[in-house]
Amino acid sequence: MMRIRSAAAACVAPAALGMLAWLAAGVGARAADAPGVTHYVLDPAKSSLGFTFVQAGAQNKGRFRRFQVSFDFSPANLAASRLEVTVDINSLDTGDEERDEALHGADLFAASKFPQAHFTATQISRTSTGYEAAGKLTIRDVTRDARVPFAFRTTSENGAPVGYMSGKTSVRRLDYGVGQGDWKATDQVGNDVGVAFELRLTAH
Repeated sequence: MMRIRSAAAACVAPAALGMLAWLAAGVGARAADAPGVTHYVLDPAKSSLGFTFVQAGAQNKGRFRRFQVSFDFSPANLAASRLEVTVDINSLDTGDEERDEALHGADLFAASKFPQAHFTATQISRTSTGYEAAGKLTIRDVTRDARVPFAFRTTSENGAPVGYMSGKTSVRRLDYGVGQGDWKATDQVGNDVGVAFELRLTAH
């Protein structure tokens, strides 16, 4: 009986090893067939990140003068695509020094304590108008799910590949604690903040 079992095991073992090798080869082939992503970084001199808000019934606008973008992207391999944005809150500029000082203050962005905002998206999907980045947005150390629609196109400039990304979205400031004390009220400053971006990205 032991000889029969040993003989059976001797027959099964090579077959099992062969099956594992076949599966591994298949996985490797699929990974090799998957298109690689292109790594893009921001060209800050030719990019903008702006915002709009309502204050005392009037539409106002501002911008962030310093921010970073890293974008790994392939339209044929969205599963491996990724977007990371870091914004320097202290670079906020609305064109009004007194208002900027208030926005930097502890009751709003608390920029001295939370100097950066972050958006990281690991899910990029196609939409009827372009793409959507789904990920996590962190402001004032509060992190929430966020979705950002965007358009993206590539071209060649002086023989080098570049990408152009643009889009608009909105953020509810109170969801991130941007508004403490009297600033929690929305009768003077609205809760909805519009965000718009026009980015030039260079491939590396």
